[in-house]
Amino acid sequence: MNTTTNIAQNSTVFLSEIATISHSELNLLRFRLSPHINEREIGNPLSFRLCRKFAEIIVIWDQGDFFAIAKPQRQQNMPTVAQWREAIDSIQDEMKELGDRPFSVQVVNSDEISPEVLAKLAYQILKISRPFSHPPFKKQSVQVVRKPNFWSETVEINGLIHPALALGVSSDILFRGNLAEFYQNHPQRQDPEKLLIGLNVQDIDTGGSGRIDSIVSTIQECRDKLINLAVGSTSKQALNEAPDDQPVVGIKFGKNKKIYEYALAALRPRVTEDTDDRFDVKYGQILKSTKIPYSERIELLKGYKLSATAKLKEYSLQLSASSLNSGKNASSFWQPSTPISQTSLLFGKGFQGVQKEILKGLTKGGVYRRHADLGERPINIVVLKLCNQKVGSFLKATEDRLKAYGFDNQVVEPITLQVSNLDGADARVLLEKEIDRIAGFGIPIDIVLVFLPESDRHADKENGGSLYQAAYSHLLRRKIASQVIYSDTLEKDHSHILNQVIPGVLAKMGNLPFILAEPLEIADYFIGLDISRASKKHLAGTMNACASIRLYDRQGEFIRYRIEDSLIEGEEIPQRLLENLLPASELENKTVLIYRDGRFCGQEVSHLLKRAKAISANFILVESRKSGSPRLYGYGLSNKNLIAPEVGLALKLSSHEAILVTTKVPLSIGAPRPIRLTIHKEGYPASIESVLETTLKLTLLHHGSLNPPRVPMPIYGADRMAYLKLNGIYPSVLEGDRQFWL
Repeated sequence: MNTTTNIAQNSTVFLSEIATISHSELNLLRFRLSPHINEREIGNPLSFRLCRKFAEIIVIWDQGDFFAIAKPQRQQNMPTVAQWREAIDSIQDEMKELGDRPFSVQVVNSDEISPEVLAKLAYQILKISRPFSHPPFKKQSVQVVRKPNFWSETVEINGLIHPALALGVSSDILFRGNLAEFYQNHPQRQDPEKLLIGLNVQDIDTGGSGRIDSIVSTIQECRDKLINLAVGSTSKQALNEAPDDQPVVGIKFGKNKKIYEYALAALRPRVTEDTDDRFDVKYGQILKSTKIPYSERIELLKGYKLSATAKLKEYSLQLSASSLNSGKNASSFWQPSTPISQTSLLFGKGFQGVQKEILKGLTKGGVYRRHADLGERPINIVVLKLCNQKVGSFLKATEDRLKAYGFDNQVVEPITLQVSNLDGADARVLLEKEIDRIAGFGIPIDIVLVFLPESDRHADKENGGSLYQAAYSHLLRRKIASQVIYSDTLEKDHSHILNQVIPGVLAKMGNLPFILAEPLEIADYFIGLDISRASKKHLAGTMNACASIRLYDRQGEFIRYRIEDSLIEGEEIPQRLLENLLPASELENKTVLIYRDGRFCGQEVSHLLKRAKAISANFILVESRKSGSPRLYGYGLSNKNLIAPEVGLALKLSSHEAILVTTKVPLSIGAPRPIRLTIHKEGYPASIESVLETTLKLTLLHHGSLNPPRVPMPIYGADRMAYLKLNGIYPSVLEGDRQFWL
């Protein structure tokens, strides 16, 4: 990453990982097929296969047309129409979805190529050629490797859309050998489904990352077919040498529903938090090595930029010498007029404070709103101890902290259960019976503090094997809030733990610790809309748990959640569920900002606009995405190094899209992952600046931690809710005002 000599002489400037693309005369061809191909699921893999048929010819599919770029005409000739047709005929044997219909090739004359297409061509050039070098593997079985991340972008500068490339760096934890070696030497190879399904893997030849979805056959059944499809000589040799009974796996890449068949030798396993036990390593111990110091990061970015620039130049594409930065593109960068950390929060008794003074606010003013069920009576606490450690001092500190925040409290009954000599099923039955007894006390139980042994952290939660899951589920169904504390936590500083835990405990009981002191101007209500989903462990596909919303008013006051209990197949929330989730009684004649966790899918926008019209409301529709955003940095002109960006820094990609830094990281290592906010053009209009400021302020309303989350609170916790729902943990009433997911 290079800076520019025109950067203003300030102590710090802001940089992005995005560089614009220009071009000289291109050797470019645009054509379409007849019958026409309109499906991305067919067009993209076909274009990729066409790249393989013609050396150094790059092909993409976009909006039904194919675009091919070659090196300048004096160096390389573009294939003829007959050659394209012949290549497509041969590909039909590999792509069954093309069928056996004959295709004709029609050249399309086009004087101008859109910025989106040019950016995609640049991305495809780098994806196919892979010009980047990687540090060599060491001899450990698992190794952290730096790798470039890159994708196409477009940016609007001074009213004009420019093609661009995002180029960043990340770390991968990879098994040193290929998947065949991992499988052959693993003690669980007799159970290939348990060992392989769910593993994240990397295509050795292309570098693409996917996930093993299924075991589809054996090498003996499809060796010849896989050899024909293999790209590199290494893969072909490995296929020839593979045992006949070795599994062939089905891989899914991203959200692509198609299953791709792979031999184990063509893949390299990636180590994740969910699969580290299969590699006999601890993901948490390796994770520290994935953090990249800024001094290393800037050198890697410079090297990747040089490699990308040289390769794109071969096709007459020029990558700008400097990335988008605040020196040359000041209007593209945005920060709130007042640092977001100085936003006033309102506690009880009218006390106002800021985010870093939450504990002071709770001490001086108490909670903003006490739940009606509590009234002015003391909080009734039950202590349920299933570990051997003493809990007296921690419990005393908890009681004192609750009193400091204005809540008298009393321990109704301390309960100790001896479970260390019981197997998992017997321990869970004992726990269930005790919770049944607690629920029948005849007085309202507001919170149960559950102390569990540290060993329960590693129990099989997905299969109902943990005491944590059992306690949480049984109490939630009985409308009783809970807080789980593991025994190893008791050995740490109590005050630090309680700083994080107690505000969340208060919110779980239905209290509202604080809201924004000043109302948000952009809308009357704020809604988070998402489908909570999770992957099936050791099984193909994903399970989409449910649709849910959370409703907030102009000061960020949490009003209620609502969960639709119907399981949803696919990505789209059906119209019937959308209408159930958006109550006319409150939203009629109002302006509502709706955050979608991820992209709006299918007909969701159309359904939402119909609902808005029916209830005379205005819906501002905003997509919030956590992945696929380039990082932003500060750059110190004095030390010539990258530094962590400030929370609130944003890069406006256009008048309706921006990336926003919402989290803080240490100054010397790591880099925050921005979120991407996109205002849907068909919804009620709003400025990107107002959406950025609103989003930042809504991150401040997390009552379960002193640290704001990456995303605004209306959509925070979708992953958490998916985990709870798919493991049978959800409230007995599907609409309520207690933040049980904290």
